Amino acid sequence: MWIVKPEMDNNGTQVTSIIHVDSIIQGAHLIGVYGEMFLPCHFSHFDSLAAFQAYYVNKFIDHHANEIAF
Repeated sequence: MWIVKPEMDNNGTQVTSIIHVDSIIQGAHLIGVYGEMFLPCHFSHFDSLAAFQAYYVNKFIDHHANEIAF
């Protein structure tokens, strides 16, 4: 699986941009790179994009995604 992480500028701030919804081809299945620490018991999936520094892109989740990813 590939590992991706958010782009940062020179100040260490995450670079953000706005894209049009009609330009999205397909969703991606991201799995947080957990490291060696355990997640807290009260951890919610809603917080997962802000909680991890990097993510695995699961290219095996959907055979249609493989057509675009390669």
